[in-house]
Amino acid sequence: MARFKFNLLFSLLSFALVAVSAASSLILHEHRTKAPSGFANQGPTPANHMLTLRFGLASNNIAGLQEKLLEISTPGSPEFRKWLSPEEIKSFVAPSPTTLTAFTAFLSSNGLESSAISPFGDWHTLTLPVSQANTLFGAKFTNYTHPALRAPITRTLSLSLPAELSGHVEVVHPSTMFTATKPRLAPSVPNFDYDFDFDFAKRADASATAPAECDATNPANGITPACLQALYNIPKTPATQRNNALMVTSYGEWAETADLQAFLTQFRPDLPSNHNQTFSTISLDNGTNPQEPGVGGTEADLDVEYAAGIATSVPLHFLSVGDFDLDLGIGFLDTATYLATTPDPPTVVSTSYGDVEEAFGESMARKICDGYAAATARGISLLFASGDGGVSGGHDDGENCGLFVSVFPASCPWVTAVGSTIGFNPEVAINFTGGGFSSYFPQPPYQTTPVSTFLKTLPPSFPGTGKFNPAHRAFPDLALQGKNFFINLGGRVGRIGGTSASTPVAAGIISLINDRLLEEGKPVLGFLNPFIYAHPGAFNDIVVGHNSGGRCPASSAAFDAAPGWDPLTGLGTPNYPDLLAAALG
Repeated sequence: MARFKFNLLFSLLSFALVAVSAASSLILHEHRTKAPSGFANQGPTPANHMLTLRFGLASNNIAGLQEKLLEISTPGSPEFRKWLSPEEIKSFVAPSPTTLTAFTAFLSSNGLESSAISPFGDWHTLTLPVSQANTLFGAKFTNYTHPALRAPITRTLSLSLPAELSGHVEVVHPSTMFTATKPRLAPSVPNFDYDFDFDFAKRADASATAPAECDATNPANGITPACLQALYNIPKTPATQRNNALMVTSYGEWAETADLQAFLTQFRPDLPSNHNQTFSTISLDNGTNPQEPGVGGTEADLDVEYAAGIATSVPLHFLSVGDFDLDLGIGFLDTATYLATTPDPPTVVSTSYGDVEEAFGESMARKICDGYAAATARGISLLFASGDGGVSGGHDDGENCGLFVSVFPASCPWVTAVGSTIGFNPEVAINFTGGGFSSYFPQPPYQTTPVSTFLKTLPPSFPGTGKFNPAHRAFPDLALQGKNFFINLGGRVGRIGGTSASTPVAAGIISLINDRLLEEGKPVLGFLNPFIYAHPGAFNDIVVGHNSGGRCPASSAAFDAAPGWDPLTGLGTPNYPDLLAAALG
């Protein structure tokens, strides 16, 4: 009996020592104190549930890729616009042999096997029981529900990495990322990049070409392609280059060719009757795009209609990513990988989706942003809506005002963020335009001077002091009209707005400039930011506006528009002839 007690005590002590040793070998990787608003804890995920995890491995030289990207996108550089091939990008992005060895050794010691799921070898996936995942990563995987989701998701509020993986694994997913599937479409979730004022009672006059009939500050008016062409001197002449595709991305929504044709018939009456502008659909993560009456999404139709309505005859691609329950972070990651590796990439991509940075978490946001750096290094202009919550990001609910929250991916320094304006004479920043400073990303060199100049305009008593990091990436980079856009949805005409309306228009302008560049045998614009910050004179400076948010009082703490760059409209709204001249020069 004594011997049994001794053996039992020895076993317990041994187990305790192993547990302490295992715990001491873990390094905290990501942590949040609670799940974001709207997510409800449904209890621990069953221990025997099989969990599939994605591991984002550290690239061997991501800093080198970023340095190279700045070199090839900065005017005056000997390497200007010498965009990279997928093979050249892989040399920066692929994990080092040391990282692969460390990851493989970890798998082997724990009886696990993974599969590489990215062409660059930086993403791997493996499946294991929740009980083992909890032990290996110091986690407590839990099921959460959300009104926007049809099924629970598995997440943990804290995740650690074994010491041998520290510096080699940058992301484990799912872990602490809590993004809603389609935040703008669920009333219980903060609305980003979207204005829901869709009014079928008002209809546009197809002959409206004069700016007086386009002033959206008058509730009776609305924006059409003709309005935008007049305001920004955008040509109506068709593009000619077929290797210059404009891609519109969609995450869980569908676009209807019938709606696009009806839209162009009414709002581009200058086009010949045999003009048959349509789009090709590309599927990613099992995305679909059925052409059944009434299934078109408001966002998807808005994006393709204004991309086609502005970029006359530019080849249009519709990237359908995932289904209704798409994991938005995974959708962004897979889109970036597709763009960086596809043999026939578009030259411009318009995206009107996003969430607050904090929802993604720092490690996931950084890994997605690195993916965009890889994609844009190929010579792709990536444009993202800056958000429709004003300075409060996704918390523009009339109660949580003046929070100074940034929106991602607009806050990534390797994309071009697009804000919104309204009216003319003067054109002003609209109150919902998203803008501010990232919590995660340092300020890129192309912004140093203009942002420093803006910060000097803030009074010592500025109410936002201490609520943002002035040394970080500032956004947006430019802006366009963003209120009361007429669209065709399911055969009916209505009005809608938001920075998600501004973004495809900006993308259309860049596509038309690329068409001219290709016509003259020149490389396309690619990563825009160093170029546009070097040519502020190509933009109409917006000096009036306060981005307190559409649901927050105008007196709420927020930024004000100012001469030069500001965190409401960036450099301002583009003047097509000046931007074209700078590009050709």
